[in-house]
Amino acid sequence: MTIKIQMNTPLVEMDGDEMTRVMWAMVKKQLLEPYIDLKTEYYDLGLKKRDESDDQITVDAAEAIKKYGVGVKCATITPNAARVEEYKLKKQWKSPNGTIRAILDGTVFRAPLMLKNIEPAVRFWKKPIIIGRHAYGDVYKNVEFKVEKPGKAQLVYSSENGDEHCQIIQEFKGPGVIQGIHNTDKSIASFAKACFTYALDQKVDLWFAAKDTISKTYDANFKEIFEKVYAEGSYKNKFEKAGIIYFYTLIDDAVARVVRSEGGFLWACKNYDGDVLSDFLGSAYGSLALLTSVLVSPYGYFEYEAAHGTVQKHYYKHLKGEKTSTNSMAIIFAWTGALRKRGELDSIPQLVTFANNLEKATLETVEKDGIMTGDLARISNPPAKKVANTEEFIQAIAKNLDKKMK
Repeated sequence: MTIKIQMNTPLVEMDGDEMTRVMWAMVKKQLLEPYIDLKTEYYDLGLKKRDESDDQITVDAAEAIKKYGVGVKCATITPNAARVEEYKLKKQWKSPNGTIRAILDGTVFRAPLMLKNIEPAVRFWKKPIIIGRHAYGDVYKNVEFKVEKPGKAQLVYSSENGDEHCQIIQEFKGPGVIQGIHNTDKSIASFAKACFTYALDQKVDLWFAAKDTISKTYDANFKEIFEKVYAEGSYKNKFEKAGIIYFYTLIDDAVARVVRSEGGFLWACKNYDGDVLSDFLGSAYGSLALLTSVLVSPYGYFEYEAAHGTVQKHYYKHLKGEKTSTNSMAIIFAWTGALRKRGELDSIPQLVTFANNLEKATLETVEKDGIMTGDLARISNPPAKKVANTEEFIQAIAKNLDKKMK
């Protein structure tokens, strides 16, 4: 009988939607619970539960992460109009990720898993490109509405002492849309510090890109704060000693440079840019299921998640009783990241060792055994020895894990 690893402090567990929710349960049952006396504070962030609670459950989950320090999250649906109809929702709820990130602040770091038999789509890439995504504000905490008739839209700021600043956004001659976004110097500075610290820890160059030539106040503020933090926070000297560089350029120039680089650097991006470009990199490195993701808060909170979506098409097949070949690697690495961090914070080396063993077992299943899901089998070189369905892939990992744990 296996003696299970004991946990002192709970992880905040946030369940999700559709096919990733199905795989979440499989991973827990087959890969975690046989070896760990898993202690979690559970929050069901499935769309129906968020709707029932008027999204309060998402706020509660974020507050729980502040209490316990570490959370692990499944992929969730951010509903559009079609989803409101499909799930009979009260409204188009905002992104749960956006809500959680706004409460925790911090920076999302996303790094691809590089496998020996999965070649990146960009032939120059030899090393991982890590995305550092600002996790506060911009379009994810916006205010917007539809203009129905002619009129004047204004941007108005009223200070506490009564001073008022007003600018005309647009004089509408007919219908249109308006969106207001914001950010704070405090959050931008935290973002900069997190990126400089991460680059030093990983000993990689740091790129930051925005569009200050067009956005001469908003994006320029990001650029100026990064430069100030770099110069005044002793990062400049530390970077020079470490033999790494900090580099700023325009976002369009950065994209052009990235596809010609060999990788091996941290790319700091504003919130929206990081959202889009992390998916681009994940897919180009092989699969979104090979993208690890962690939110690091300046207040000492960590949230690990699967960086991809809920795999809607596979879920509909699953509901019909059909087999799918859905890649669970990002979900597995979200759990291992959270368990490793919990083990480090609580001084439980067995938990850290378990997380390392599960990651090795997962990678060996693909690299050594040649067993993989369909997304990887399509691009594997040499070809896959077995294209496994969702359950078979997790079972193959479980066999490798069992050998390591014995």
